[in-house]
Amino acid sequence: MTALTLYLFRHDLRLRDLPGLHKAAERGRVLPLYILDEAAAGDFAPGGASRWWLHHSLRALQTSLADRGGTLLLRRGASADILRQLIERTGADAVYFSRGYTPWERALEGELHRELTELGIDCRRFGSSLLHEPEHIANQSGEPYKVFTPFWRACRRASEPAMPLPEPDAVNWAEPPSPGDDLEDWQLLPDKPNWAAGWETLWTPGEDGASERLARFLGERLEDYASGRDFPAQESTSRLSPHLHFGELSPRTLWHAVRAAAEQHPGLHKPADKFLSELGWREFSAHLLFHFPALVDSPFRPDFRHFPWGGSKPRREAWQQGRTGYPVVDAGMRELWQTGYMHNRVRMIVASFLTKHLLTHWQRGERWFHDTLVDADMGNNLCSWQWAAGCGADAAPYFRIFNPVLQGKKFDPEGHYVRRWVPELAALPDRHLHAPWEAPASVLQEAGVTLGEDYPEPVVDHREARETALGAWQTLRERAQNAD
Repeated sequence: MTALTLYLFRHDLRLRDLPGLHKAAERGRVLPLYILDEAAAGDFAPGGASRWWLHHSLRALQTSLADRGGTLLLRRGASADILRQLIERTGADAVYFSRGYTPWERALEGELHRELTELGIDCRRFGSSLLHEPEHIANQSGEPYKVFTPFWRACRRASEPAMPLPEPDAVNWAEPPSPGDDLEDWQLLPDKPNWAAGWETLWTPGEDGASERLARFLGERLEDYASGRDFPAQESTSRLSPHLHFGELSPRTLWHAVRAAAEQHPGLHKPADKFLSELGWREFSAHLLFHFPALVDSPFRPDFRHFPWGGSKPRREAWQQGRTGYPVVDAGMRELWQTGYMHNRVRMIVASFLTKHLLTHWQRGERWFHDTLVDADMGNNLCSWQWAAGCGADAAPYFRIFNPVLQGKKFDPEGHYVRRWVPELAALPDRHLHAPWEAPASVLQEAGVTLGEDYPEPVVDHREARETALGAWQTLRERAQNAD
């Protein structure tokens, strides 16, 4: 009887460029396994939108494995208990999986390694989710970087990410000892109401869907990425983030595909470098969370622990529902609810609005995004919200407060984005689209808009909100000075 390895899929729902799967295949038979361990993940178990994606990604992986003669075993519960049971039933002598970098994943990996090693099981983890392992990038003092630019320079000076591995040839797939769980029984999909109706036309979860979207980006969008990525009405971004989050596409596959495209077409060097630097921000967030796990519930800047957050529930709910009275903010929040996604520029605008105009704690926004984004990556989400709130690593100063009207005019000058997601304002002329409360009554009437009925009045006045936010920031500074 040849050796049997349990390969535990995690955030690596693919067959290509998977070092652990290659090593497992070299040993002998391989039993592919996915465990939904919500207790281990705690508050960071998949939110609603991520559960939708996970269902379809697992279904795609099941199909890929079936086409190759394998069967993905699904189990739900405590990972250690399930693995012990399977080892006893199958005689498996090894458990391999891809490495995780969040606090809960690292805790789980430590538990599995201790318990399985005691049983004499070869328990190994493999890097596959980042370009560089967090221990390999450090400053001259051996400390982790806290600012993006020197971090990314260090990454670019480091050795080139290895070329992606192909899918392993002729894997000897082992049959599961029992049928396992039925994916439908996990009830990952929304029902009554099905708020994700129509998402199948927007997204194609799975490794094949990731490859198709990557090819489309390289062939149709990369050229305009540097100049168009900030304009939400343009089709200039990759929309690969959910595929990266679920590991349907490895970052080094993406890295080398973009580099190859730039080498073939020299005019793509600038947009390629810009895109890769954005991939670097994903890397930076993962490294920050790895080295500073307290980011889960504490601000990176300790002085912000005493920030006088306030905010009201009605205003927060208006933000969630896209009813703030600020069109570009509302467009973003409605795009999020209707698609599970939001353009990155607009994410910054709505995050600034919640934390600075509404003085609502950044964790409220982080939790909402975690539940509603299909690409709700823990590191990206936490670090980006702290950045927007002014309390994170390499964050813009708190007093830099986005004016949502000016942001709308600058990045959606012709109003295509707002008109798509806030159709009740579609007939307003460009001049008044981003500040409808400033439009003359005759213009509103001609556009069929009655403020307070068809579209809300602003929940806050920008100037007043800005002064209040700056006052809260000044209070924080005074507290810090007094503490010194």
